[in-house]
Amino acid sequence: MAPSAVSTVTEAYPTITFHNSAHANHLKTTNGHFDSHHETAGNPKQLIGEALRHRVESIDHDDCEPGEEDAFFVADLGEVYRQHLRWKLNLKRVKPFYAVKCNPDPTVLRLLAELGTGFDCASKSEIEQILSLGVDPSRIIYAQPCKTKSYVRYAAREGVKQMTFDNADELYKTKQLFPDAELYLRILTDDSGSLCRFSMKFGASMDSTESLLALAKELGLNVVGVSFHVGSGASDPKAFLKAVSDARAVFDQAANFGYELKTLDVGGGFSGESFEPMAAILSQALDDHFPPHVRVIGEPGRYYVASAFTLACNVIARRTIEDPAEVVPSHMLYINDGVYGNFSSIMFDHQHPVPRILTANKRFLHDREEAEYATQPTTKYSVWGPTCDGIDCISASCYFPENLNVGDWLYFEEMGAYTRCSATRFNGFPDSHDVVYVSSEPGASALLGL
Repeated sequence: MAPSAVSTVTEAYPTITFHNSAHANHLKTTNGHFDSHHETAGNPKQLIGEALRHRVESIDHDDCEPGEEDAFFVADLGEVYRQHLRWKLNLKRVKPFYAVKCNPDPTVLRLLAELGTGFDCASKSEIEQILSLGVDPSRIIYAQPCKTKSYVRYAAREGVKQMTFDNADELYKTKQLFPDAELYLRILTDDSGSLCRFSMKFGASMDSTESLLALAKELGLNVVGVSFHVGSGASDPKAFLKAVSDARAVFDQAANFGYELKTLDVGGGFSGESFEPMAAILSQALDDHFPPHVRVIGEPGRYYVASAFTLACNVIARRTIEDPAEVVPSHMLYINDGVYGNFSSIMFDHQHPVPRILTANKRFLHDREEAEYATQPTTKYSVWGPTCDGIDCISASCYFPENLNVGDWLYFEEMGAYTRCSATRFNGFPDSHDVVYVSSEPGASALLGL
């Protein structure tokens, strides 16, 4: 996993371009986060660029306190809003239950709560976070087939009834701790085309579903639906076809035991790049196998937030590599975030973040320079994280025409999924970073009162 992640060769990318803006903009600190409020919506790239520049220009690297030049995010809440509208347009039958584990950013969760989504939670802490927003327990599914006993008792106390199971032991546990739970039988699916596979850990095989339904009936438990998950970041839309067909078979099995299942949970696996074709295939499969009265929910995570977050990192050190075989020396850049921090997605989510220049030699590039970018000679760089671990590599090889040095900034797009949530404090580096919020959609701004 790791060797392939750190051997990526990235292209030379132009720096982000900034324009003068008529949008009112001010920054204030709220609960350790920087909130950027814009009175009107604007071009998403422009708003993000302005927020990046505003933050970077406020830092004096020669006089700042420790931590002031730390990596930071810019989050466009308008992008989350647009993804929601896109979901409603293409998956009309499927109510989204956002997978909190993907990115539990409190402002994103508040926006999604205002948009009326449900929430897929996997632990007491996640359930607690969602309930604290005033979300009704009926909008939460405890989608964890192997649950901690004390967490089940907590869910029972809070009225979070919807939960999943895939084995007999979980049924006995539920009978003991939460006999009124509304249970979804999670079935095994083919997730071989996904970034992160779950089938090796979760899901009841089709030859075991009948016996599990029989046991649930014997224990007097309330099975209300079937769930599946084709894997996080699924790439093959056809993975849904077999899963939906198998779910239909389990619905029919359940009817033989006197159950009238009412809900199908199609899990996650959705990504922005392949969403429309995947949604079309899933929608058709649902219409082919399930009548309109069957409620359908899904558990999207990365789909909502991956493209909404941009990460900016500071170059803290540079090392020049003299190679007799190379005409021009290359450089190793060390930045203040890495695979033990917000780039954990390289290790755990098989991502390949692409470095782009935000500043070069402490200046932002302008339109003229960007237009000439492709014609300039290039220099080879590698990009490394700040820890003392050799695996902490973000990009083994990338090329830029700019001469980058200590104090310059790089930025990385598509950094909203499985980044902040799995960061660690390894080597004593921080695992929490400021987020600058912008909104490129008036609807999102209105819902949050911005």
